[in-house]
Amino acid sequence: MKIFVTAADVGGFAGAARQLHMSPPAVTRAIAMLEDHVGARLFVRTTRMIKLTEAGQRYLADCRRILAEIADAEAAAAGRYATPSGSLVVTASMLFGEMYVLPILLDYLDAYPAVIGHALFVDRVTNIVEEGIDVAVRIGNLPDSSLRAIRVGSVRRVICGTPAYFDIHGRPTQPGDLASHRIVAATASASALEWRFGGPGGRSVKIEPRLRCQTNEGAIAAVLAGWGLSRLLSYQIAPALAAGTLQTVLAADEEPPLPIHIVHHQGRRASATVRSFVDLAVDRLRANPLIN
Repeated sequence: MKIFVTAADVGGFAGAARQLHMSPPAVTRAIAMLEDHVGARLFVRTTRMIKLTEAGQRYLADCRRILAEIADAEAAAAGRYATPSGSLVVTASMLFGEMYVLPILLDYLDAYPAVIGHALFVDRVTNIVEEGIDVAVRIGNLPDSSLRAIRVGSVRRVICGTPAYFDIHGRPTQPGDLASHRIVAATASASALEWRFGGPGGRSVKIEPRLRCQTNEGAIAAVLAGWGLSRLLSYQIAPALAAGTLQTVLAADEEPPLPIHIVHHQGRRASATVRSFVDLAVDRLRANPLIN
């Protein structure tokens, strides 16, 4: 199974042989024996590459789970759950990770010198199993899955601007008023935006931004400069809201808050490293008034 998973990960028998310090013929024989044993073809082979069959894709997921459980059992028998050690891969969206997760991770690494941390902060949905991620912080409603999720807070989609901007341009009192305001959007799309609002049945308003920024940071900077209004997640501007540098409008028209969860896939058999980090992160994030 280890040889099969390695071959699937590296995309070839020769690469698997190098990684496992085996000869290519030995890898080929091992895969052939495995296919004979399970009674199904796991790879489609060509002279240049290998590709998983449909049966191979299903079997790969099972192999990953089984090998992880074997590693957990061996670690438990050896007593390695007593002290956190080894690697810890934590993911979150870029801005949330930098603002709220990284300080927790730094404190955790200070407390456990035998742990090596990897912060994967990206603005895309990562695959926890396939990308080898231990812990993820997710914003938004979660799909049904076998992952363990612990709710730690919530955030809102808010319309915000500076007090100086509102003094000059006034405050919108209903979503339709946004058409007369300068809108900053964090998007690369050239098409009109559709912002949804709360209320009975929900409402949608077409928005034509005067300024489009590639990043949330760019949109926030433009709003802080007093140039216009933007719609952002409350955590992204929480310090500015707390300081009064930014203010929100149309609070009565907001959609329901989005939950924040800590997610991991090891359940009750999670290693000491994962369990101890999750415990710390849950306590710290739940105690953070900026996201609760």
